Parts: sequence; structure tokens; C-alpha cells
Amino acid sequence: MKLSIISFTENGILLSEKIAKLLCEAECAIYTKCRDYCKEGRTVRFVTRSVGEWAKEQLEERNALLFIGACGIAVRAIAPHITDKLHDSPVLVMDETGQYVIPLLSGHVGGANELAVSIAEKIGAKPVITTATDINNQFAIDLFAKKNKLTIVNKDGIAKVSSKVLAGKCITMSVEQGHLEKEIRLPKCIELVEYPPLQKVDVVITSENSEFQTAIFLKPKEYVIGIGCRKGKETEKIHDFIMNHLQKAGISLAQVFGMASIDVKKDESGLLDFSRKEKIPFITYTAEELWCVEGDFHKSEFVKEQVGVDNVCERAALKICEPEGKLIYEKHAEDGMTIAIARREWRVNFDEE
Repeated sequence: MKLSIISFTENGILLSEKIAKLLCEAECAIYTKCRDYCKEGRTVRFVTRSVGEWAKEQLEERNALLFIGACGIAVRAIAPHITDKLHDSPVLVMDETGQYVIPLLSGHVGGANELAVSIAEKIGAKPVITTATDINNQFAIDLFAKKNKLTIVNKDGIAKVSSKVLAGKCITMSVEQGHLEKEIRLPKCIELVEYPPLQKVDVVITSENSEFQTAIFLKPKEYVIGIGCRKGKETEKIHDFIMNHLQKAGISLAQVFGMASIDVKKDESGLLDFSRKEKIPFITYTAEELWCVEGDFHKSEFVKEQVGVDNVCERAALKICEPEGKLIYEKHAEDGMTIAIARREWRVNFDEE
């Protein structure tokens, strides 16, 4: 996820540059409202429009936002563009002296809390975390769902389950058979119930479309996309191509765990744009890694000559599923693009990491 940093003073710009340098593994863009400080040699972009318009554009691009300045500026800028906790981008605020980092929006699902802790550790600041389950060191159902690649079907259930946990009560959970890790350490607040549950439970985790009496319903992101494309393919065409074939396969975007291709496509802007906007991880593999994937594939001598492996999309889809996966939608090619879809074998665990 790209991090966009905006500041309003020279000290803020200096801090922005320091953060961008320390977060070398992340893609950062630095912005400011102070033209006088955009000196030659600095990679700082001057924002000519209002902060609210800038924020709207960044949120539409699904970027993470860091405001270096007053909380009020950030709140006013993002307020008209907030949707819900499952889709909002992470938004953080930091004072220009670099003492505090405050996650304002999307702490768990969006990763704002995690990003705040990471930035704080690197520059010696203090993360100001206000999420109730975090400060009370309690089980958080939305964070659990994120770590286990589970889709939250009904977001209103998050508050119901969290309230019960914070009140010191146990929550009941039923997991589809065969999808619990063999060796698990259950949090004290969780009581496992046999699947399918015969009575109301707090949490149900299953890929099945059955109806249950539950406060929150979690479904696994069990599908992965293997994809290849001609160099310079437009984002819009890639988006339409993927969505069209997902529809043909009867799969929603919410069920997609990740997208994979060969490493020569790691900087392909159309694929990166789709990954960022839809919040779907994009992973690439070398030709040697793809050659090691076993299976019966639709081979192409032309592709082999170009990238060093006879099939990209099918091999990449299975590679990301390791150790277990099954190709459920074989290679389809169209207008310089190829796609295949595999289903991974999902598991639920309760480890912190």
C-alpha cells in the first residue's frame, strides 16, 4: 500500500523526508501545502488544491494517509469521504516534532494501528492507540479476520462481539470442519462449538453459503488469481478483464486472497494499480520458481521464449496456494492478457503473528 504524507511547515517536510527514508520498503509520496519549502533536490510535491480535495483523491486511490500537523486538519479533510471500517484507507496524524503517531481511521482492517507502531519504532515516537481491544489487550475479531484472510460479511457484528469480549465474557465460535490448524492455542475468551452449530453462536467461519444464527459471519478469501499481460496494458482493461472472468467463474472480489504473476511483471503499472485500489496483494515469482510448480498446464512456446517459462497464469495461481491448491478456472487469454484462478486450502489459527 502506498503511503502519502502531507505536511504544512518546514519541520513537517523534514520529518516527512525522514519517515520516507526509514520506510524504504514502502512506497511513499511526500506532499506539502508550503510552496516555499519545495526546494530543488527535494522530492516534495506542492499541493495546489485544497487539503480536502487532495485527501479525496488519495482515498480514491486507496492510499494510506499520514498528516503531519493538527488532528483537526486531518479530520476536516477526510470527513466527507469516509465510507466504513471495512473499506476505508488507514489515516494517521503526527505532530511535526515527531513525538506522537495517532491512528485516526481504519486501525485494524486497514492497518493504521500497525503502521503507527512501525513508524513510531523507526523514529522513536510514541504510538497513541485508542482502539479498546488493543489498549485492554483483548481478542479483536476484525484483526483476527484480517490475519486469517477472512471476509467480514456483516460488519455490524464486530461491535457486538467486541463488546462481549471487553465485558469479560466468552464468545462462541464454530469453524467449518477440517479448517482449524491441528495445534492451536485458543484465547481464553473463545469457546469452540461443533460445526455446523445447532444453536446461536457469536462467530461462524465457513466457505459454505448456509444461513446460521450468528452475530458475525466470516468467509475465507479462498481464491487466487494468476495473471499475465502485455507490457503497458492499461489499468482499466486489466480491471475489466479480471472482473469479467471472476463473474464467469462465479467468484466475488471479496473472495480473492491474492494475485500472482512472474517477476518481470513486478513493476507493471496496470497490475499494481489494480492491486492497490482493490487491496489485493500482488506477488511475483521467478521463472525458476514457476517451473517447479507441478501440474498439467496450457503451454506456450512463445511465452517460454519471452519470459523463460511455458505458462505464467496457471503456474502462478498454484504457486501462491502452496502447499495445497487446485486450479478451478484454467487459462483464458484475451487482448494480450491471460488469467487463471485457483482455490487455496484455508486454515484458521489464533497465533499473534
